[in-house]
Formats: sequence, structure tokens, C-alpha cells
Amino acid sequence: MRSGTGIGTVRRRLHHSDVGCIRSENYETSGLDGLDEPLLGKRDYDDKHSEGRVMEEIWDDERKKEQLHWTLLFSNLIAQWAQWIANLVFGSGSFIVRHIPLLSNTKNRSNPKLIMPTLSPLQEERLRNLQQRLGVPFDGSRVDHQDALKLLWRLAYPDRELPPLKSELWKDMGWQGPDPSTDFRGGGFISLENLIFFAKKYPESFQRLLHKQDGNRADWEYPFAVAGINISFMLTQMLDLQSGKPSSLAGIRFLKLLGEDEMAFDDLYCVAFQMMDAQWLVKRASYMEFNDVLKSTRTQLERELSLEDVSTVKDLPAYNLLRR
Repeated sequence: MRSGTGIGTVRRRLHHSDVGCIRSENYETSGLDGLDEPLLGKRDYDDKHSEGRVMEEIWDDERKKEQLHWTLLFSNLIAQWAQWIANLVFGSGSFIVRHIPLLSNTKNRSNPKLIMPTLSPLQEERLRNLQQRLGVPFDGSRVDHQDALKLLWRLAYPDRELPPLKSELWKDMGWQGPDPSTDFRGGGFISLENLIFFAKKYPESFQRLLHKQDGNRADWEYPFAVAGINISFMLTQMLDLQSGKPSSLAGIRFLKLLGEDEMAFDDLYCVAFQMMDAQWLVKRASYMEFNDVLKSTRTQLERELSLEDVSTVKDLPAYNLLRR
């Protein structure tokens, strides 16, 4: 049974036993020190002692639900057409591929790598800065990292008192346990920066996702904060940022966005988070299906990045899902 979620309602809290690791075959292991395996995944669990869940009110704004649904469908349609055209143009038997060798010769033809274009000095600098950010692990003993975690709380709950760095209250935000610092092994410090950026630039979307206010929600929802860490990790893998220079199609297209906006990764993160929640609602997913939703989100992002008229993150069809 599914129910809506309001800001003031009581939500089920997740514990350490609720969250496992995504199996290694789903993602490649990152070569950056600050990134490791993501956290949320499928595993057997014993729910006999889990806390009860209070029935919550169904969100009654049908117009917004319909708008969210049709925006996602329209985005999917555009991306699928773009993918079809790309397959037609760049397919192994096409005239262009036979006479203009854009694709590198790889043994794995199902996952072709494009030849790396020449980067501008600005792109080189911004890529280097981003990869430096990706290499920073979260360190709970660093004051600046502690301050960033406190800032996230204040942005998420401006009317609530800041709890100690170790408190059961952190579970309200979707951390696995009372100490959020133990959850960052999946995404490094940049995943916290991504959440803060999201809360500052798109506060309405951030709050609606945090409090699960859109659509008919599952009885067992994904934990907000840990899901955010997984999205940071997924983007890093999808964009091939763990290598010296991205050579995947999505990674090369992202470099174009990075040349236009130094914060393209953070903006793309916000789009991905909003898209993931929209996919979650359309699929009527529950906690154990999170990995499947994350995979479909990655596929949709790759499709939208392949659109020829996309030069900034704002050009992505799914960007229209975000609200400030």
C-alpha cells in the first residue's frame, strides 16, 4: 500500500541493517581515493523489529502530479528519438562509420569509446579541479567537514535545533545511523558538497524530495541522504571521471557542459536526483528496487546528454523538473 507524505508526518527510520552494498558487477571500482562502493543495495533483511510506520496523507495536488508525470514522459520520448538517430548514424554498418572513423576500435563493441577531443585550457582546468574534488574523502575529524555537515542540517531543517554530530536525529535526513560520517565512504566529500549545492540552489525541490512530498509514496521509501551519496557515485562512474580524461560518450558530452559552467557536475547532480525521484514515482518503486531505479536514471541521463542541442545542463529536458 502506498501513501503520500507531508512535512509534519512521522516517517520510518532506517537502521544499519537496512542498507547494504551494491554488488560489484553493477559499477566499476573507482580509482579515486575519495570514492568507493555506493551504499544502497539489495540484500536480505530481517524486519521483525523495525519501527512501525504511521499512515500518511496522500498528496492531493493532482495537477502537479500530472505535470511531473508528463514532463518525464516527454523527456523520455525526446531522449529515445535521439538515441534512435544516434544508433542510425553511428551504427557499425552506417556510411559515416565506414568512411569517418569516429569510433575507436575496441573489443567490446557494445560499449564503444569515442576518440577524445582536444580540450580547451579552460576545460582542462575545470576537469582538473573537479577531479581534485572527487579525490577528497570525507574526514569526520576535519573541522571544515564537520561545519559542512552542520550547514546541511541548517539548510534542511531551518526551524530545528542543530543536533550533535552523533545523534539519532540524523536518521531523519536519511542517514543510516546516528553518525553520518560513516556513510560517506561511497561518495567522498563531494557528495556532501552536492547536497549542500542542491539545498542552496533549488531549495523547493530539495525540500520536496527530503520530505517526500511529491506523488504517492511507498511504505518503505529510499533514505534521502544515502540516496544522494549513491547519485554522486553514479555520476562519477557514468561520466568516466575516474580516468585521466573521460572517453565515454556521456563523459565527452559532459566536458562540453563543463566548458560552459564550472559547476556543471553539481547542477547535473540536482537534475539526476530529481529525475531519480520522478522515475521512482512512475515505477511505483519501493526500497528494495532502488538500484533498478538508479540504473534507469543513469540510462535516461545518458540519453539526454546525447542530444545534439544540449550545450548546458539547463538544456536537458529533465532540468524542467527542478523547482527553485
